[in-house]
Amino acid sequence: MAQQDDFAPTEVLAGQGASRAMEGLGIQFTGSGSEYFRIWMVNLLLTLVTFTLYVPFARARRIAYFQNNTLVGGDPLGFHADPWKMFRGYLLVLALGVGYWAVSNFQPGLAWIALVVFAALWPALWRASLQFRLRNTSWRGVRFSFEGDLKSAYIALLPFFLPALAFVLFLPQVEEGEEMTREAAQTVATVMGVVTVAFMVLLPWLFARIKRYQHGGYAFAQERTALKVGAGSFYVLFLKTLGVSILVGLVAGAVLIAPLFLLGGALAPLLITAALAVVYLLVPLLTMPYVHSRLQNLLWGNTRSPKIHFESRLRFRELFRVTLVNWLLIVVTLGLYWPFAKVRTARLKLEALSLEVEGPVDEWVARAKRSHQGVLGDAAGDFFGIDMGL
Repeated sequence: MAQQDDFAPTEVLAGQGASRAMEGLGIQFTGSGSEYFRIWMVNLLLTLVTFTLYVPFARARRIAYFQNNTLVGGDPLGFHADPWKMFRGYLLVLALGVGYWAVSNFQPGLAWIALVVFAALWPALWRASLQFRLRNTSWRGVRFSFEGDLKSAYIALLPFFLPALAFVLFLPQVEEGEEMTREAAQTVATVMGVVTVAFMVLLPWLFARIKRYQHGGYAFAQERTALKVGAGSFYVLFLKTLGVSILVGLVAGAVLIAPLFLLGGALAPLLITAALAVVYLLVPLLTMPYVHSRLQNLLWGNTRSPKIHFESRLRFRELFRVTLVNWLLIVVTLGLYWPFAKVRTARLKLEALSLEVEGPVDEWVARAKRSHQGVLGDAAGDFFGIDMGL
């Protein structure tokens, strides 16, 4: 008997007909660093003045700017979210976070209850965030939607809470000022070692399930996407990233520590500190562009619907060059180059994407508008505008 896919579409959207010729739609980003700098500066100042209460409004302005400057086939994406709904969602998530922190710090014996409550709510909030973001995004007057169901959200996300739950349940309680016994120390080491190793082994599989849920729920007009890639590809990417990190660390460390044998022991502390600092900077500087480029290509190159095929050709070399320049200019300008860096990175990532569609898109749009999926569609049903930036 064939195994059922947990994240397979739960419904077949209407209107999927016979195949036609494919049409390419390019993606272009028209934003500029100077324009976004003004938005960023106002957002930053108002966020500081309001003690972070302006965060959801700042987020709405930022998303609107980036989406309005993203052209798909020559037409921009729209963003229609009500910032006040996002503000209510922000307060809800803030209250949950403060409540979890308070229980964990002032009643540590009840931390497992707070964790269970948090785990019970988080997948539903995550799904609501995806629904809110997609429902408030449009193209050519037709809104996107997220069709992933609630059960699959729990199946995808709950395993991430198991390590934290294991720590809470199996680590021995030690009162403040009390010395830990040898048996308790062995138990702590055993539990942390077993849970950490198990989590690292399962991490690519868990990450693949989350991405399959996300990319399997995107819908536009009569089309719903699916992520056509197995967990094995995520394990390969994980192992390659681990190998690149180790190689960069070893090479950088060897080059910088070699002078120890030439200059003697007097400069040893200084050289070792310098070596560690350089390794600390080089590893993320090289591995982050590698992971981001490979992950974008893996995800969007395998995301498709019956009539929409995405393609991503983001190159590591170009992303590394942009990242290196961004880091240097951010340091030199004491952080003021940050909005320019965001725009440069967004342009490179977005313009590496393209899509091919089957048949005339105008027919889809017209059909969607006739079925009440236009910009005046159902966007007022969500009282809380949950948006987690996922």
